[in-house]
Amino acid sequence: MTSPQTLLRDIGFSTMFFTRLPLPGLDLSGRSLASAIWAAPIAGWVIALIGGATFWAASRLGLPAGPAAALALAATMLATGCLHEDGLSDTADGFGGGRSRDRILEIMRDSRIGAFGACVLALSILLRWSALAVLADGTAAGSPSGPGAAYSASSLVFAALLAAHGGSRALLPAFLHLLPPARTDGLSAGAGTVGQPVAGAALALGFLSLMALGLSAALVAAVLLAAAFLAFRALCLNKIGGQTGDTAGALQQIAEILILLVTSAVF
Repeated sequence: MTSPQTLLRDIGFSTMFFTRLPLPGLDLSGRSLASAIWAAPIAGWVIALIGGATFWAASRLGLPAGPAAALALAATMLATGCLHEDGLSDTADGFGGGRSRDRILEIMRDSRIGAFGACVLALSILLRWSALAVLADGTAAGSPSGPGAAYSASSLVFAALLAAHGGSRALLPAFLHLLPPARTDGLSAGAGTVGQPVAGAALALGFLSLMALGLSAALVAAVLLAAAFLAFRALCLNKIGGQTGDTAGALQQIAEILILLVTSAVF
């Protein structure tokens, strides 16, 4: 049985890996990303809390839904250091501009961003911002004016962020478990082998994250996430024969967008 101390170290490890938050004094000896990544959804909850608190503060200061949603999104990106946005743009450049497997991997390793990456990154930000803005504006419009409207909007935005950031990161362990590394070096290769129990624990936490939206919306989101996961897995196998850290980041972004879109359509 895993000790509470080990569980806390795993949560700390995942939080430090998926965010820029410092956790001084944390003993991470004996833990690896492969063993600790079950806690990726919990790191997502921390990011959601930061975004939700930012939206609440912006709303309380009187900012309209659009700017408040933009600040919330900016806060989540700042908290992660745009880790997954970087993976999304690199994957888009590689898959869009490369013809052969080696050329795709070469493009993905290039730090410069190309047309494919820039366009996909802009679309990712636009979709996430617009979904959050619709959620905030729709709730506020149906509520009395004043502090109550801000609290109501903040609750829904926080639920959406909780589901999106927890649910999207829950797919990453399964992705690393089911696909071999496409390179012999790099982040995913150095992470180690992710076991089935680790992947299963993350998926369970991911569905718990989706339940912030209610059972019906959670089920719809889960079905769409499964379909997106399988489609992206097939694409990665076809293009590069496996996965890299960049493709894992791209998967997170795809899943986050899907969850936010489902939320904006349901509420």
